[in-house]
Amino acid sequence: MLGHTLLLTLATLAGLVAGFAREWLLVADWGAGARTDAYLVALFLPEALRTMLAGGLLSAATLPLWQAQPAQSQSAWLAGQIRHFLLLGLGLALGIMLLAPYLVKMIGLGLSAADSSQATQALRYLAWVIPGLFLQAMLTIPMQAARRFVLPGLGSLAFNLPPVVYLFLSKKAADPIELAQCFVLGSFLMTLLLLPSVWRMGWRPWLAAQRGENIAVWRQLWPLLSSSAASQGLTLLERLAASLLGEGSITLLNLARKLVNIPLIALMSLNQVLLGKMSGEGANARRQMLDTGLLLCTLLTLPAAVGLIAAAPALVDLLLPGGLVGGPLPALLALFAVSIIFGAWNALLARYYYAAADTRTPLICELSGSAVQAFCLLCLPYFLGIWGIAAAVMGGVLSTGWMLCRRIDQKLLGDLTRWAMGALFLCALAGFIFIWTSHGHIAQLSVAVVIAVLLFIFGAYRLKKKLG
Repeated sequence: MLGHTLLLTLATLAGLVAGFAREWLLVADWGAGARTDAYLVALFLPEALRTMLAGGLLSAATLPLWQAQPAQSQSAWLAGQIRHFLLLGLGLALGIMLLAPYLVKMIGLGLSAADSSQATQALRYLAWVIPGLFLQAMLTIPMQAARRFVLPGLGSLAFNLPPVVYLFLSKKAADPIELAQCFVLGSFLMTLLLLPSVWRMGWRPWLAAQRGENIAVWRQLWPLLSSSAASQGLTLLERLAASLLGEGSITLLNLARKLVNIPLIALMSLNQVLLGKMSGEGANARRQMLDTGLLLCTLLTLPAAVGLIAAAPALVDLLLPGGLVGGPLPALLALFAVSIIFGAWNALLARYYYAAADTRTPLICELSGSAVQAFCLLCLPYFLGIWGIAAAVMGGVLSTGWMLCRRIDQKLLGDLTRWAMGALFLCALAGFIFIWTSHGHIAQLSVAVVIAVLLFIFGAYRLKKKLG
């Protein structure tokens, strides 16, 4: 499991670096102000869909169905699903293009009329990344079933590479429409990476699938889609709250999210690998794999969260364009970092259910947690400002995790409760390093890295002792 996770992590890391470079160049070229806010509003829907698909929305629903097909029927089954979801993607793109003015007003409530007009024009082009995103997600399924994770993991790199190259070359002269066209090019590059391999595995676009197979897919997909839609609805609510907190708040929120996502790449990889291994296994084998996955998950996230909290001011100063370290971004990043551990546990627990073809139970738990987070988002930013958004996220993550654990068994709930108390204590200790800046940011970053490495070594020793 660790070997597959490492390879996929390295592939995903390349995409994440490209995505971070995209955000850095955008802020460096346009500034952390209204123009960048407007473009991020336009990018919200395509990026939300890409995040859902990259997180395994389609693969979690379809992988068990693919494996249940007779070997001689799998290629035809895949061809039918690809045609179905490609048509769905084209329909969604057309609908978003036509409804762009209304969607922008809904997402960016606090934007000015001029900024809303700019976001609308960009969204009409950005909508056409959706067919490529669906096609790439479906082509990923047979490769994951064959335990080939690296090429699908390079999809994010292919998606972000054209915008990064364009922003780097154009600098302050970058045009929003031309940038949107680069995103469309990136969505097609994602599929080109996978087409040769899937062709060699037997897929042909003209193969005829049996009737009724799409119904079985949607029966598995709708709970996952509801859960993902609720999650993206919360992200939309975050954007709405940020748009009302002043110019540049959306950009700051987006930058904090991007930095927090850096340590999550290994968890996305682990989730995909674990889902592939648990699918088709018996209950006892799945439970053992879940325990191993949670141990490995904690090993990866706890040092990352503690390191991010301790080094937040230094990272903002060293990694982002100048002028941001004196604002609320470092504290926002540190608060978001606390939720890394608990959010990663939740994703792993949900896949335990998915592997048993149970998508309804995690849906109920996640919707309940989303309701808690939505309530907090409506209240806390009013009192705490932009930091209230991070506090609301933590409330939703903790409530979701409690419900997911409780439905598995009490022993797991007790174990994770003890781990959670220890993790919160270490995050609180990291907060003292956050405020320690008298020796400069290089020294602060060095201390944070040393602490994170020591935590990782200690965790690796405990994991090896537990497994060996």
